[in-house]
Amino acid sequence: MIWFQPVDIQQLNNASTQDMAHFLEMEFTEIGDDYLKGKMPVTDKIRQPMGIVHGGAYVSFAETLGSLAANLCLDMTKAYAVGLNIFSNHLKSCSKGTLFGEAKAVHIGKSTQVWEIHIFDDANKLLNVSRLTMMVKDK
Repeated sequence: MIWFQPVDIQQLNNASTQDMAHFLEMEFTEIGDDYLKGKMPVTDKIRQPMGIVHGGAYVSFAETLGSLAANLCLDMTKAYAVGLNIFSNHLKSCSKGTLFGEAKAVHIGKSTQVWEIHIFDDANKLLNVSRLTMMVKDK
């Protein structure tokens, strides 16, 4: 297991009440030994004028999952992780339903972490692949 301590998925959801994750109705759904999953409904909040999910919504979802996962690997009394770079490939469009995301670590180092996030639609079609680099900072 890569997490610093055991994690309760409901506590993660309860902690996000005044941030972007809450505003965009993201929900953390599962945490495994080396991954974090979540979902986000496709609503007018995240659609662009053409009626499909805005690229920035994919990036927000990916960064939320990856950033949270990165911080769960740390002793938050001593350090925290912040986004340094995100690279996102939009592979298919989506206009309705629910987006499902999974963040998995590529590298967990002392000063940086790299996470890959895959986002799927209701039919399990891959819509987006993002790679997030996090910088670990001392408190």
